[in-house]
Amino acid sequence: MPITNQQVAEHEFLRQMYDDSYFPNHVVDQGKLILLRLCEHIEDEQPSGLDALYVLTEAATEEFNLLDREFVAAGSEIETVARESICDEFRFVASAYGFTDADAEELTAGRDW
Repeated sequence: MPITNQQVAEHEFLRQMYDDSYFPNHVVDQGKLILLRLCEHIEDEQPSGLDALYVLTEAATEEFNLLDREFVAAGSEIETVARESICDEFRFVASAYGFTDADAEELTAGRDW
């Protein structure tokens, strides 16, 4: 399903990680796909409130938890720069879909990175 939100469609997800050679692009690509799937789920399910949004972001956060293994296997990890970049993207997504009052910590509350 193509993204219909123009702001999201034009956004360069995880640019900071792509620009840092510490993070292998093929693994960052997987992170970008997680974020795009989150956007697709938001557009498909159209959460009516923050609680419904947090259910979707919780699932995406769990995918990033699993992706950390891929970073480690490639000689990298989700550390401070990556964590901030990923969390910024979750905030961007929430805002782009009108959830400007979403709690930044709650969006990735289940993270283990």
